[in-house]
Amino acid sequence: MEQIDRLRSLGLFDARVPRYTSYPTAPVFSADVGAAAQARALAALDPADPVSVYIHIPFCERLCWFCACRTQGTKTLTPVEAYIGTLEQELATLAQTLPAGLRMGRMHWGGGTPTILPPALIHRLARAVKAVIPPTPDWEFSVEIDPTMVDRAKIDALAAEGMNRASIGIQDFDPVVQQAIGRLQPFDVTRACVDDLRAAGIGSLNADLVYGLPHQDAARLEDTVSKVLDLAPDRIALFGYAHVPWMSKRQKLIDESALPRELERYELAGRAARRFRAAGMAAIGIDHFARPGDGLAVAARTGRLRRNFQGYVDDTCATLIGLGASSISRLPTGYVQNAAATPAYVERIEAGQLAGARGHVMTADDLLRARAIEMIMCDFRLDLGALRADHGRAVDTLRPDLALLAERFGEMVEVSDDVLEIPPEGRPLTRLIARQFDAHVPEGARFSQAS
Repeated sequence: MEQIDRLRSLGLFDARVPRYTSYPTAPVFSADVGAAAQARALAALDPADPVSVYIHIPFCERLCWFCACRTQGTKTLTPVEAYIGTLEQELATLAQTLPAGLRMGRMHWGGGTPTILPPALIHRLARAVKAVIPPTPDWEFSVEIDPTMVDRAKIDALAAEGMNRASIGIQDFDPVVQQAIGRLQPFDVTRACVDDLRAAGIGSLNADLVYGLPHQDAARLEDTVSKVLDLAPDRIALFGYAHVPWMSKRQKLIDESALPRELERYELAGRAARRFRAAGMAAIGIDHFARPGDGLAVAARTGRLRRNFQGYVDDTCATLIGLGASSISRLPTGYVQNAAATPAYVERIEAGQLAGARGHVMTADDLLRARAIEMIMCDFRLDLGALRADHGRAVDTLRPDLALLAERFGEMVEVSDDVLEIPPEGRPLTRLIARQFDAHVPEGARFSQAS
């Protein structure tokens, strides 16, 4: 109880802070940075350095109430097929912009529901991307899988195009919780999906879970965790539910009175984490777990863990090219986000231009703080000496932040002249600690709960 009281006094259960999958965060992006900046940055890429590619498929047959992603419902494939045509147009414009010889080290399809695509569209999209940015021999191709929207034919098509990692959306297996979030997904359907993925030779499986959902309690979460462990995924992401109805209108369908309170959320996350560690999985950052031999665990052990819009990754590509409505590109000059609404995205692409609508050009201070925040989020450690090799004497501008953290968080952090360490008891506060280095928190921005 003393630990809980200390965390409460430091604001853990009241704070709303960014997840820091980027720095600066998306609310900072400006319409002053758009397609022209996007084109210049893409044209200047070094073809010797492979890039990652993210493709957003915004369509879903059902709109899960808990989800805050940019998605839209459809009962037919007509808009989906038209959207694939627009992606092909975007790729054609991209081909005129990129330097010759650029290669793709990673590709990820997210959504929405990428597995809404039938086999013919899966082949069509994958081949269109590879025609413009050919993959490296050791590339990774991952896809977000909805077990209720996939069959063996779709899995075989994805495998034929090179998918070697599948990310399975689960959230929670309890039927009461599923009903409360508008996502019915029986365990046997998920089990059949996993069996089909394994049979198709997919060597790595991720499972996505969410804590803090309505009606979720210790017993229900324990049962879900047991079922997930029975599926034997290689990685697990355990995200805290972000109740942001002012951003995602469908979340108004969720009964707020059924949501676990802040302390309950914290205890649910801790309970699940203990189960995963007891099952032999390594804790990665604040909310991921991986088998010791998995690339994510290896990256964490060797200091190569990184953070991007997919969470924690072992992706070493410095550039991420986002395709599709609302996708965000991470470029050497900064960030550019495509027009978020699908009609606005389509309009830009059909006009023969790239779809960048807002973004941010990184300053030297941004680059320094972005890496500092990433080190904290990934390693629970900030080493000014290590930063100095790339940022020189500018690292000294972070020293006042170190002093303020030592004063505010006391024994929850360990601070010396050059190093900040977050011991295990302080790690629930990691996002609050990272926020100290954020020079761009916009006035009025509302983020998710820290607990």
